[in-house]
Amino acid sequence: MKEIMCALCIPFMGTTLGAACVFFMKKELNLNLQKLLSGFAAGVMIAASVWSLLIPAIDMAEAEGKGKLSFIPAAAGFMIGIIFLLVLDRIIPHLHVNEEEAEGPKVDLKKSTMLILAVTLHNIPEGMAVGVTFAGMLSGESTITFMGALALAIGIAVQNFPEGAIISMPVCAAGTGKIKAFIYGMLSGAVEPVGALVMIWLSKYMLGIMPYMLAFAAGAMVYVVVEELIPESAEGEHSNIGTIGFAVGFVLMMILDVALG
Repeated sequence: MKEIMCALCIPFMGTTLGAACVFFMKKELNLNLQKLLSGFAAGVMIAASVWSLLIPAIDMAEAEGKGKLSFIPAAAGFMIGIIFLLVLDRIIPHLHVNEEEAEGPKVDLKKSTMLILAVTLHNIPEGMAVGVTFAGMLSGESTITFMGALALAIGIAVQNFPEGAIISMPVCAAGTGKIKAFIYGMLSGAVEPVGALVMIWLSKYMLGIMPYMLAFAAGAMVYVVVEELIPESAEGEHSNIGTIGFAVGFVLMMILDVALG
């Protein structure tokens, strides 16, 4: 259990290390670098959704004897995950990087606070994905191994590193001191181990719907990719930098999952 607790903190460590970039870099990230990093994060999350979540969900359904209908848990869970993030997107006020108009309810909050809420919202499905993967491994009724779950945690941590920088540096540029900007960036990732533990706890009572839970996490992550990361990687003057970042992130996560899983 100690190894699992350490593994659940790996994505948070990635965010923390990324947030620390505020001490070593300029106040603002180069726009092309932001696009590259957003594309990279999107690639990692899409690959993780497929190899670490949807395929295991289908495999588990097949093992339960659903046969040709084994796609149903994956499809249903995926759509529920999309709807869940859509609801959160509507009820939580947040502001995306390089945007001036906030989304969600109209509230009187600082720009830095809205940026932090945006990344926190983004990190919720990532924590859920890591938690439900380890829950599947602990259930003993799936093909998910400890190394496979660890591969997902490492992949999320890798793409969290640039995300930590993307949040702490704009917050610093908005007038917040470097130490506070680092803390805010770090805390935006604290929701991940919390979300992971919640999913592991819930799995004890919903073991029979584990395929749905895996697909749910996949749908939530894909929502973030389509709604936030891909638009950020393609904004401004047309370039292929975001596409290149996506390809690198996708291949890296695929290699991690296959090699370690």
